[in-house]
Amino acid sequence: MPAAPETQGDTVRNPHAGLPFTTSDEEIADALLDVSIPTLMLSLVHMSGDPGVIRGRLRPAGLFLNEVQGYMSEEDRAEARAIALDVIRDYRDRGCPEPEPVSPELLKEMMEWLVVEPVPDEYVPMVLEEMELDGVDSRTVAGPSDPAARDAFPVVVIGCGESGLLAGIRLQEAGIPFTIVEKNAGVGGTWWENSYPGARVDVGNHFYCYSFEPSDHWTEYFAQQPELQAYFQDVMTRHGIDRHVRWETEVLGATWDDDDATWSVRVRGADGSEETLRARAVISAVGQLNRPHLPDIPGADTFAGPSFHSARWDHDLDLTGLRVAMVGAGASGFQIAPAIAERVAHLTVFQRTPQWMFPNPDYHEPVGPGVRWALRHLPFYGRWYRFLLFWPGCDKGLEAARIDPDYPDGERAVSDANDFARQMFTEWITSQVGDDAELLAKVVPDYPATGKRTLQDNGSWLRTLTRDDVDLVRTPIDHVEPDAVVTVDGERHGCDVIVWATGFRAKDLLFPMEIVGRDGTDLRDMWGQRPAAYLGITVPGFPNLFCMYGPGTNLAHGGSLIFHSECQMRYISKCLQHLIDDGRRTMEPRREVYEDWHERSQAELRTLVWTLPSIEHSFYKNDDGEIHTLSPWRLVDYWTWTREPDLADYELT
Repeated sequence: MPAAPETQGDTVRNPHAGLPFTTSDEEIADALLDVSIPTLMLSLVHMSGDPGVIRGRLRPAGLFLNEVQGYMSEEDRAEARAIALDVIRDYRDRGCPEPEPVSPELLKEMMEWLVVEPVPDEYVPMVLEEMELDGVDSRTVAGPSDPAARDAFPVVVIGCGESGLLAGIRLQEAGIPFTIVEKNAGVGGTWWENSYPGARVDVGNHFYCYSFEPSDHWTEYFAQQPELQAYFQDVMTRHGIDRHVRWETEVLGATWDDDDATWSVRVRGADGSEETLRARAVISAVGQLNRPHLPDIPGADTFAGPSFHSARWDHDLDLTGLRVAMVGAGASGFQIAPAIAERVAHLTVFQRTPQWMFPNPDYHEPVGPGVRWALRHLPFYGRWYRFLLFWPGCDKGLEAARIDPDYPDGERAVSDANDFARQMFTEWITSQVGDDAELLAKVVPDYPATGKRTLQDNGSWLRTLTRDDVDLVRTPIDHVEPDAVVTVDGERHGCDVIVWATGFRAKDLLFPMEIVGRDGTDLRDMWGQRPAAYLGITVPGFPNLFCMYGPGTNLAHGGSLIFHSECQMRYISKCLQHLIDDGRRTMEPRREVYEDWHERSQAELRTLVWTLPSIEHSFYKNDDGEIHTLSPWRLVDYWTWTREPDLADYELT
């Protein structure tokens, strides 16, 4: 975790400027063997004040997601380390002074040098805010000015995952009273619930953390569940949010009272007792991957052995020597199979459709001690490293996902860029399968690349499928018997345990809560299978209700849900500020604004690969083949739209 900023005289040292150090030359040289050399060279600019460091021959040669060395040769990297040792030694011997601020022109030059391409002007403010090089968290919102008005405006937050915790932090900063209601016994949301073997994040951890709470302690580049949950626990404890949380308490529903402009939030505690909380505003932070989906398969309830969903893993059960049937092989199953294959007697994986995957050699790799030293001590190393992880996944995925209407073979690919992605992914898969034609036919998807959730792979998945004690079954399941899963061809697959890696009820937003707005309107009845919210945040007829990770905000093309949450919570904070400071009772989007947003989002989605009719069994789609959960927008656009609410978009009373 970031150390507390040091005080230097009457000033506070920028928390991203690094902690002063007395590390020996030998230890520094060892540390530099671990680090990202392009990131290191930008830190040298800060330490030395000399932009010439990046204006010479040594520079990154290219950019790709999770490739942090910029394709620099080992010879060039060694030369850069030698230069760096001299600069760092001098910086150390000068007492590690806080570097002088860098001019905006040089910062843009440094950005473009690092990512080996132009950074359009519209992105620069967003990137600078995300990097926080000035040490100022500009996403925090000043609290309403009247303390009495603040105290009279209590807020209930539903859920204490990453977005609910963020909401608590921002509300506390603004001085607005709040209560977080969390159905689990601890913080983390999906990172509390999904504790199955192999559970890990698929966004680089040095980006998958709050912008204002960077972490230099990660032990893996893509941390596993226990470490992720511990991160959120630590952030919660240090910000003192836990005292505001009602643990093991489930929200049953919320009803709007127009007479006194309040929400009545019905909750049920662990002991079964119910009570009602009163709030002037409600923030839903329940997530979309929150309620497990169990398929309706005949005979499932007759199975004699242990049977559980991946998000309800039975940690008391020892799988050693047992025959395991895993139904589903999406994002969760993809992680579970390699983690358990070596200790079970036999693993049978049932999969409807294969998934596209792209290579990520760091997916299971530990973070070396040199990297942690650099993050802790080298000025702004962590900030530039965050940008290096962010940029390749910032809106570039939309290029490969966008449909070219003139592309000749829409079943294979939707554009030249999409076909290139398909070729790259296919080569990665075939390079691991070898001459096993039967397995190859099962694992290469027949739909365009990125059409479903694309997974990251370091070779562990296909290596698992080539084991003699692992079978991949693509034949549909017919029914379950007490000791077997039976496919439609009549084949019995004997098993002792069934793991349902079958995902979540992602399309049933806010399920199973009953949210009743003005005039008795039930939100889920109003939505049906077409949930929508203006900017994914507000809904007409439901005053003072704000969603985080609401309809149309799931990301399938890059970025991080934490980034989206920070955008949403800043917007919500400013809405609350207007409500309180202006003495408003209610705030809800105008119906025409809401409908226009949904129509434009749907039109934009229809230009993207995820909506192709030929792509079946996608958890993005509802029963009509429509998508209402994904965001089709560039991150820079969403960031821009959520910086400040436009009150003209709202009905205010």
